[in-house]
Amino acid sequence: MSNLSVPHLLGIKDLTPEDLDLIFKTAEQFKEVINRPIKKVPSLRDITVANLFFENSTRTRLSFELAEKRLSADVVHFSAAQSSVKKGETLVDTVNNILAMKVDLVVLRHSAPGAAYFLSQHVDASIVNAGDGAHEHPTQALLDAFSMREALGRDNLKGVKVAIVGDILHSRVALSNIFCLQKLGAEVLVCGPNTLIPKHLHELGVLVESDLNTALEWADVANMLRVQHERMDLPYFPSLPEYIAHYGVDRKRLEQLSRIPVIMHPGPINRGVEIDSDLADGDRSVILEQVTNGIAVRMAVLYLCAGGQPEAVLAPVE
Repeated sequence: MSNLSVPHLLGIKDLTPEDLDLIFKTAEQFKEVINRPIKKVPSLRDITVANLFFENSTRTRLSFELAEKRLSADVVHFSAAQSSVKKGETLVDTVNNILAMKVDLVVLRHSAPGAAYFLSQHVDASIVNAGDGAHEHPTQALLDAFSMREALGRDNLKGVKVAIVGDILHSRVALSNIFCLQKLGAEVLVCGPNTLIPKHLHELGVLVESDLNTALEWADVANMLRVQHERMDLPYFPSLPEYIAHYGVDRKRLEQLSRIPVIMHPGPINRGVEIDSDLADGDRSVILEQVTNGIAVRMAVLYLCAGGQPEAVLAPVE
């Protein structure tokens, strides 16, 4: 049994502030591990993890795979494009067949909102949600919050002002970040075209701002999101150049501010659209640090969902 209050990581809204603190403290220990010359610990030796990705992924899939290998887990990979799903097999049947091979943990990415929750009700294994449609992406929110703490030199985010900018409507990252940051005591503002802001989002207690300069002036941290064209079935703004003019962040825009916020991005970056290359690679950006922290945070999540004890994570592989 894990030390988390829940047996799965299905979404941030299911976690308590104590769960978040436990994950961050465990991730801090694992970050120490991945900065060692020998980056591997036997924490999940003899544990088998199945990565089930029904949607395309690069960063998240590689991050989970590396986290699992750093923990010495046995890892099996599943790709929907090369599976019996193409022959009409259901999600539950697919996973039950994999579990019959004695898998202990399932990492699931799926295009259907609620897929991870549905699966948790039908199979006997711990489920880690690696993104379900436009619903949640909990490990991304966790690594974002972990990176904010590091970048700001704080052990908490109480009172920190975070602006989430871009395509809020189609973003599972935005929703998970909102839930996570609010549980940690941060203030959250979303900014984007009115057509890309969910109509009732203010009911979650977030500020809504349509002017990017105002949002950036307010923020300690700006988390930039890409426009998710692949989820759009109609045009949400007149043209890409117009979107860039109003919601793209470049050096000129930041130089108008009284202070420059920490710049973040969950990836993939559309350089020259939501953010210019010189800012993405600049000294206020922590984008690559987010990638590194993603491995440590996912190691922590996998370890805790497998029932690991936080005080026992640092023993090296013998």
